[in-house]
Amino acid sequence: MIAATRPFRQFVIKVHSRCDLACDHCYVYQHADKSWLRRPVTMSEETFRRTADRIAEHASAHHLARVHVVLHGGEPLLAGRERLRRFARSLRSALRGVAELDLRMQTNGLRLDDEFCAMLAEESIVTSISLDGDERSNDRHRIRRNGSGSHQGAVRAVRLMGAPAHRGAFGGLLCTIDVENDPVDVYRALADLRPPAVDFLLPHATWEYPPPRPGGDTDYADWLIAVHKQWTADGMPMRIRLFESISRLTRGRGSLTEVLGLGSSDLLVVETDGAIEQADWLKTAYPGAPETGMHIDTHRLEEAAAHRGIQARRAGLDGLSAQCRSCPVVSVCGGGLYGHRHRAVNGFDNPSVYCSDLLKIIEYVQAAERDETDVRHGWHGLTWTHFDELAAGHGSAAAVRSLAAAQNSQRRALLAAARRADVGTGSEAGWDAVLALPAAALDVLLSEPYLRVWALACGQSLRGADGHPAEAALSAVARTGGRLTLPVPLREGPDGPEIHLPGLGRLLIGQDSVDHRAATVTVTASDATITVGGRALGRERSPRGTVWQPLRHLYADGLEVALNDVDPSRDCYTYRPLPRLTEADFQRWAEMFAEAWRLIRSEYPDYARGIAAGLVTVTPLAPDPSGDDVSATSRHAFGAVGIALPRSAEDLAMLIVHEFQHVKLGAMLDMFDLLDGLDDRRFRVAWRSDPRPLDAVLQGAYAHLAVADARRISRRCGAADGVDPRESARLEADKWRTAVLDALDAMAETGSLTALGRRFLRGMRARVETWAE
Repeated sequence: MIAATRPFRQFVIKVHSRCDLACDHCYVYQHADKSWLRRPVTMSEETFRRTADRIAEHASAHHLARVHVVLHGGEPLLAGRERLRRFARSLRSALRGVAELDLRMQTNGLRLDDEFCAMLAEESIVTSISLDGDERSNDRHRIRRNGSGSHQGAVRAVRLMGAPAHRGAFGGLLCTIDVENDPVDVYRALADLRPPAVDFLLPHATWEYPPPRPGGDTDYADWLIAVHKQWTADGMPMRIRLFESISRLTRGRGSLTEVLGLGSSDLLVVETDGAIEQADWLKTAYPGAPETGMHIDTHRLEEAAAHRGIQARRAGLDGLSAQCRSCPVVSVCGGGLYGHRHRAVNGFDNPSVYCSDLLKIIEYVQAAERDETDVRHGWHGLTWTHFDELAAGHGSAAAVRSLAAAQNSQRRALLAAARRADVGTGSEAGWDAVLALPAAALDVLLSEPYLRVWALACGQSLRGADGHPAEAALSAVARTGGRLTLPVPLREGPDGPEIHLPGLGRLLIGQDSVDHRAATVTVTASDATITVGGRALGRERSPRGTVWQPLRHLYADGLEVALNDVDPSRDCYTYRPLPRLTEADFQRWAEMFAEAWRLIRSEYPDYARGIAAGLVTVTPLAPDPSGDDVSATSRHAFGAVGIALPRSAEDLAMLIVHEFQHVKLGAMLDMFDLLDGLDDRRFRVAWRSDPRPLDAVLQGAYAHLAVADARRISRRCGAADGVDPRESARLEADKWRTAVLDALDAMAETGSLTALGRRFLRGMRARVETWAE
């Protein structure tokens, strides 16, 4: 049934089939498949419009909130600036009122100029540029047709995209690895250009055509390890998706690259002639490998899901070779890129040709994040570098990931305590399923911010388990693969009986539902699908008398955050959470969040890195009748913040930065005793009218350190009539800087700080005092 097929969310549109470079490692022109020779040079505008309509049709049929489109080639810039502008507008027009568009482009950049870059920024086409490092490294392969190098032209393009007027449309750099190049030289050449992100790409290869290995079986891992060491020593100045994906998958989150993870394929390619194909890197395997025999004029996109090649790539763990299934890092590796597994004698039923490299780099990154620790709390700890980064108010992505790992261990312990406390409630089947979860599924469950809130309440008998164990197990299985069927007891929610599946959504049970009187619902999780009453939730019409409300997400420049208005445990703030948002209110959140994140990323990059690594959920709160901003965090919900939608994106950016300070410090206080806990005095602070206990003084000072810092560098601070905004920002910064220093003085004089607490306060003070210089 077409309506029940798993939707595609990513689409690569080949707008031009030729290139102005002659790179000898290109998978389009230098490998087995030569289909580009028979394609039209440029996609026609009619074919593009038809493609846009098909994508919109697909998004509407599957109720997709967001689709990702990459303009690709060949070299897409050869299509011309104005044609690409029309393509972007055609896509947005087709998707208007249907789904949000994340539009990107990959290019060699050689034809970029100020006017082209301005168009990319105006049309929000986030552009990544291919560059293989320093001049010698890049020009080893990335050459023009006359044999000259492309490095100077590519660097000029990167600097154009990195300019303030265009940086919002700069996605980062793409670097194909050559192990003959010095990894540190390559890394430094890229880092010096200050890109927001770098993708290090394994050159496409198969078992028939293996990659060159002049030094041994793990040349590519060794190369990447050298990069990782330099990157971490530099404080991780930009995102590297391969390393970040290893960290995310290890912690039960999704991969940022198709090279890793067990996640199902959700990508289709449309060629310049309108042919619908599988991922184009399959061209490295054998001639015609990506072909489906389908065309944009004659086939709906859902029909491609029935193609055996796409089904094979969607088989998850069951689709891997026996060697892969028995591997200890399979949940992270996922068998590597599908095309890299090909061998003529048995197709794709093999490990990746990079198997030994993937195993080594994954184990190295995991060990580096686990073991390089100088200050510990039980199993977990922080390097002194990370401790001091956090004390200064920022905290790198690696530091925040260390906090997250410690929080997951706390959630695991609290989940066990909740199980022991929940006796004789009828939840045994659900608990048994939780205990039987494989490691990858359990990691997904433990990454849910509100799990600790619920587990604490259950362990303290403040609320029963209800159906939560069964719901949690089903959700975890649905998100990682496998099959599980359980009866789920209904819970009484604010909108009536319901079941809640963490990370997925909730199902409201009306009085006319067949399940209403039974007080339980039988739910099946299988193949990334939740099924109730024979209906796949979110893909087919919900069973009679029920309403499926999926968890919706906010997206902005590579950041994905859940907007959680369905979790019953989100009532952990001092302010009231809003009920389910209307679609119009959700769109207001989506638009303002995207702009707020762009501000954070461009104006407060030192804070952006930690937020990107740790912010998982935003919960909408009810606004204050006075019109004052409302925001909050819970010590028991690491990764989540509660916010009432403010007046502007600038205000939302400030609230996110402010509240994430509380998230970080709460996790630090869970790990380390910064205060001796014996001082019960209360202290006056500038940001509250009531005296505050010592731990609240520390929390407030840490949050307002970020407020002062943001105001110090902000050019967007609101100002009264007749007052220059820059002057207003300076006055605000001075006000909060003074308030923070006063609070630090008061805490230092108490004598109630531990040795770690004194070091933490020294870091805060050093940061604030540098501003005066």
